[in-house]
Amino acid sequence: MEILAFGVQADEKPLIEQAFQGHHEVRCLDVFLNEDTAPIAVGYEVVCTSVNCDLGNHVLQTLAAGGTRMVAQRSTGFNNIDLKVAERLAMTVARVSSYSPYSVAEFAWTLAMAVNRRIVRASTRTRDFDFRLDGLMGRDLHGRTAGVLGTGKIGEAFARIAHGFGMNLLGWDVAENPTCMQLGMRYVAKERLLAESDLVSLHVPLMPETSRLIDADALKAMKDDAILINSSRGGLIDTAALVTELREGRFTGVGLDVYESEAGLFFLDKSLQAVDDDTLARLVTFPNVLVTSHQAYYTEDAVGQIVETTLRNVLDYKAGRRSENVLVPRS
Repeated sequence: MEILAFGVQADEKPLIEQAFQGHHEVRCLDVFLNEDTAPIAVGYEVVCTSVNCDLGNHVLQTLAAGGTRMVAQRSTGFNNIDLKVAERLAMTVARVSSYSPYSVAEFAWTLAMAVNRRIVRASTRTRDFDFRLDGLMGRDLHGRTAGVLGTGKIGEAFARIAHGFGMNLLGWDVAENPTCMQLGMRYVAKERLLAESDLVSLHVPLMPETSRLIDADALKAMKDDAILINSSRGGLIDTAALVTELREGRFTGVGLDVYESEAGLFFLDKSLQAVDDDTLARLVTFPNVLVTSHQAYYTEDAVGQIVETTLRNVLDYKAGRRSENVLVPRS
């Protein structure tokens, strides 16, 4: 069987081809699955997708009509897939329920330290042989408070690093994590966490209940000199409201690896085109904001685990097995 993989990055391709070798043939495309590219999948029983692929009603209908019976998503998130439509079409859907939490947690800290210590500005200056320190002053994080919204595996890894810095820990989640509590984390209401934290990091999934979790009111509740980090999903933050607060001169730094309207932008080269997203265009102009292109997960370790799990999902599908990764089972 030959599998069609959409949205494959150059560094990712050899890992996918190596993992599937001896099992199934795989054709890797750098284009993302959407209404325009869905017809390419005609004749492929299994398609492999990424989080920025569009698997809405129209795309799934096109895939089903072309003979696709399984979608193997190479990510933990699946908010881009209409599961009800997939179930109605008797299409199996599987995801990667977990991979290295350290990849995302460590990158979240990379963003936090970069905006706190003005690393991008300093690097740009020294390339021009400007070695002044004006405007580069950061803050010690030791003794300050880190607020972790979402204390699952990634949030726990983030909290461990914060504990290593000697920070006080506040947490918010639907369930308390005993390991985080052993680190000294106190679970509090979201409003209190936002009001008391010097650093706020988001590690919750994007669901209807968490959409725009950080809205205008939440942003106003935060300290004026707080640091806000999002390496989870862009839709957790009301970006327009964030821009409004940034224009008021608030926040020491904001580090975003995700953006709520990133589909059609992230993972693509738009450097020679005019980007018509006014919110993003304004966001990247702020000197205290660092935006990266959804790369927190992008380590050899994490991507390797993602690919291996994706292969296992395909093998399970062919064998009629079901695992914790299955979102819509084989009918």
